[in-house]
Amino acid sequence: MKVGGVKIVPGMISIVVTLGIWFVVPVPEGVSANAWHLLALFVGTVVAIIGKVMPIGAIAILAITLVAFTGVTNNSPSGAIKDALSGFSNSLIWLIGIAIMISRGLAKTGLGNRIGYYFISLFGKKTIGIGYALAISELVIAPVTPSNTARGGGIIHPIMKSIATSFGSSPEEGSSRKIGHYLALVNYHINPITSAMFITATAPNPLIVKLISDATGANISITWGTWALAALLPGLVCIALVPLVVYAIYPPEVKSTPDARAFAKSKLSEMGVMSYGEKVMVAVFALLLILWAGVPAMLFGSAFAVNTTAVAFLGLSVLLVTGVLSWDDVLKEKSAWDTVVWFSALVMMATFLNKLGLVHWFSTVVESNIEHLGFGWEISVLILVATYFYVHYFFASTTAHITAMFAAFYAAGLLLGAPPLYLGLLLAGASSLMMSLTHYATGTSPIIFGSGYVSMEDWWIMGFIMSLVNLSVWGIVGGLWWKVLGYW
Repeated sequence: MKVGGVKIVPGMISIVVTLGIWFVVPVPEGVSANAWHLLALFVGTVVAIIGKVMPIGAIAILAITLVAFTGVTNNSPSGAIKDALSGFSNSLIWLIGIAIMISRGLAKTGLGNRIGYYFISLFGKKTIGIGYALAISELVIAPVTPSNTARGGGIIHPIMKSIATSFGSSPEEGSSRKIGHYLALVNYHINPITSAMFITATAPNPLIVKLISDATGANISITWGTWALAALLPGLVCIALVPLVVYAIYPPEVKSTPDARAFAKSKLSEMGVMSYGEKVMVAVFALLLILWAGVPAMLFGSAFAVNTTAVAFLGLSVLLVTGVLSWDDVLKEKSAWDTVVWFSALVMMATFLNKLGLVHWFSTVVESNIEHLGFGWEISVLILVATYFYVHYFFASTTAHITAMFAAFYAAGLLLGAPPLYLGLLLAGASSLMMSLTHYATGTSPIIFGSGYVSMEDWWIMGFIMSLVNLSVWGIVGGLWWKVLGYW
């Protein structure tokens, strides 16, 4: 039931949880009253997000308001409102917001579709080849599409559906297993992997960078290039495995697809030669990747280093000046402005939970419980990461999960003796890879699941299998790769 803009039942639950922590649960020893009260607001906010009490941006506005009025971060009213709005000054938040605006050009110019059909025209002779074409298409556009939902659900999924339909594979006709079932699973399970490969591939990744920096006193500040290089090898291995693993578990009935290449070529023919807008988008993407990877600084010295967020603003400026995007396009990109608002609120609350000592207190609780098992840091970290990962069965939002748990679990791992950068990269990868588990794990999942090609049973079975594969690759291949890179 909904009254006004609020869902009553989940809304009441979030209020009861907030008031219960604030007034009923005693403040633990070693925790300040303000820290505990901020935790109450924080947990209530997360519960409201999970319960979808209101749109996440509206919940964020309420959270900012409550922090400002309760004074949990500052006794001064003027200081409290400055604290409540402090998240908006975080450059990483604007990096994601601006990158989402830039990615609008993929849809507007048709470049995203062209990339997808191009790779299918190359690899589409076999069904498994179409799977790899979808995977490569995801990988190519991932660095500049911070919305994994827009990428996997809005760009790649329509291409996947058109290919399946061209082979007479549809849920309505009971012919999903021809090819659509297989392609839908590949379409989905590539999405968490590409999300884990770049800071700019999904919205919560910059939050992870911020939490790691805060936990280490800014001793570890993961750059765009560091993240991309670290995730390169494990990411490529996972991408190589997905079409094969899905093929082994749920092989398609149609295995040879010579017509797929012709279909893709016909679509490319319909699109014609690359438009002016597409050419500008390609140039902007190349510019962003070169600057984000720090190539000028590597070639000419540190004087040519550029800020990652400034690069994003440069890319958007070029698109505006060239007319590829209009200011109306930017204003209409609601998801970007929405992300800036809710991200700012969550980052602000997470930052002050750390400043007030709550994260350190909770991490010591987690650490002591694992330490009592008597294992070395290696096994202890496996337990820690596995717990963090599979708790996602209870979350419908990666953002809510990361905001609620990442900082404490990372701090606990540090207390257990894990190398800081190794632990950060492993948990960062897990934060995206956990999207694979359920049909509600992230925004992409209900879109692809909702198309009807895959049953819930098959979705959960494949999700669990891929979770084991992806975690193993990130932990083993990634761990060895990071050792070679000197990260631990």
